[in-house]
Amino acid sequence: MMPKYFITVLATCLALGLTGPASADGDVAAGEKMAAKCSGCHGKAGEGKKKNPPIAGMDATAHVKALQDYKSGAIEHKSMMRAVAKLSDQDMADLAAYFASLPGE
Repeated sequence: MMPKYFITVLATCLALGLTGPASADGDVAAGEKMAAKCSGCHGKAGEGKKKNPPIAGMDATAHVKALQDYKSGAIEHKSMMRAVAKLSDQDMADLAAYFASLPGE
């Protein structure tokens, strides 16, 4: 059984992928500097780790939406809610731009 948050993120990615490309307004270099905080759960290159999904190559718009949903509590996941609590909208855009720039599966 997949965790609820994973299904929500996957559905968001699929929906956005069907409606057109994302507009990336984040700074890849700035996102790369912050990405080390994500590697403990999502792997050094965002490849996914254990039960945590891959985020490398993820659509930037879907990624930002997921991060915002964790921050607002729309998606409940204690670890992610703590991880994004202090991120600004620009931080989220930068991280999303960085992970979108990486090769995905």
